[in-house]
Order: sequence, then structure tokens, then C-alpha cells
Amino acid sequence: MHQILAITLAILLVGCSSKPLAKFDVNQNPKTIVTANKYDFGEVLNHSYFFKQANKDQSYTLYIPNSYDESQSYPLIILLHGLRSNPNQIINYKGIIPEAEKRGYVIAAPYGYNERGWYGSRGKGKDGVAFGKADDPENLGELSEMDVMNVLGIVKKDLSIDPQRIYLLGHSMGGGGALHLAATYPQAWTGLACLAPSFNGKYSSLDGLKNLPIYVVTGDKDRLVPVRKVRRLVEEMKQLEMDVIYQEIKGGRHFRTITHNPEMIAEVFDFFDQNQ
Repeated sequence: MHQILAITLAILLVGCSSKPLAKFDVNQNPKTIVTANKYDFGEVLNHSYFFKQANKDQSYTLYIPNSYDESQSYPLIILLHGLRSNPNQIINYKGIIPEAEKRGYVIAAPYGYNERGWYGSRGKGKDGVAFGKADDPENLGELSEMDVMNVLGIVKKDLSIDPQRIYLLGHSMGGGGALHLAATYPQAWTGLACLAPSFNGKYSSLDGLKNLPIYVVTGDKDRLVPVRKVRRLVEEMKQLEMDVIYQEIKGGRHFRTITHNPEMIAEVFDFFDQNQ
């Protein structure tokens, strides 16, 4: 009997032992793992927090480079996905994780409440939200905006983040959301980059961005966010004497030009590196 107990105990101890942490290989796509523990390094992680105002557990995606050392401070990118997308998809755009790992950036990708909240850029309610659903909360836009700021607060509290190097990066709906959030909370950010931004606000709202460097990228063959709209947006920024850099990709479209373009992503990180 004692021998059986000893064998059983040994099996349990082996089963409960912690596995060595897998490191990120910049030549492979990162895997996403769900964890309830404190933060691991070198993995794309799904975390969640209790979103009090929405009365629900809210997920977000996080990446912390292997070089992370709590005695140092690190730049942070808040990454905003597009319509009908999610944080896991945008964090896996080619180049984002390799550049974050190489340069020592923390990446946090909020959900924005759900895949169609627009981060508040279309107003506090749901009436103006494209592709809304009947069961969306009446204050969908407000909750979407609030979720981003909640995640920003959590990451700043839990990790060693350099307050002088906090950036916004968004694609499509996320690009429009980045413009809205930067204009609404200009003191929270060091700079922002908008990839094929879908901006539906008033140009007068951009006045709050005057002191922030902005990088705008789009393709001239984009059918979802026509290039003429982005050109007009950039022209308005220039009229307001904003610090904006504009890159137009010849033959570029809305998705693959952005999602599979590590060279362009590297240029975005170069822009962030130069503005701190």
C-alpha cells in the first residue's frame, strides 16, 4: 500500500511540475496561449480583466519581449484591430511581433468591447456604429473607448512602462479609433500610426492632435477606405500644421498590403523609435 501511494505521489508531482517557457522564434508565427497566471515573456498571451462598467470579463491580447526586465522601462504600443477583426489577428500581422521582440516593445491589443465598437470614434452609442447587432449595448461606443483606456491603465500598472514612450497603432477601424483616442486623450500618447484609417469624425476634432507626431499609411487601390478620403484627411492635418508623415503604397489594397508587409511595419517602428 505504501508503495502504491509513493508511486501515485510521484506521478502527481511530475504532472504538476511547470513546463519551461517557450521562447518566440522570429522566423515563425507566434502562437496564442491563454493564461490566468502573471505575465510570461516571449509569447502572445490572452488575458482578461473584469470590466466593471460592462459587468463582464473582457479579454485583451498581450506580448512582452524576452528582454523584459522589471528594473528597466519599456515602450508600449496599444494596438487597435479593424472592423470584424480581433486582437489576436492584428497582433499577428507580419512584422509586429518580430519588431517588438527585436526592439524591446510591449504590445497590448484591446478588444474595444467587441469587433465593431469603433473605439468611440463614431460616438458613445450604437446608432452610428457600422454592422451593429441587436444585442449590442446602447452605449457600445463609450464602452469600446473605455476598454482601451482600461487596458492601458492595467498594463501601465502591472508592467514597467516608459510613460514617455506610449504609442497608438491601428488598422482601418482601429486607425480611425487611434485618431479619436489620441485627440480625446492627447496627454496619454507619444505618437500614433494609422494604417488605412477609416476616419468618420469632424476634421475640427483633429485639433487635439497638434502636438503628436502621426504616421499615416494607405494603399492607392484600397476599395474599403478609398485613397481619396485618406488624402483629404492628411491634407486637413497639414492645413492644421500637424506633424504628419504620409506614405502611399502604389498598388496597395486594404488587407494584404497591410497584414503581410513587414517592411512597412518596420518603418512604423522606426517612426516610433524616432519619436520618444
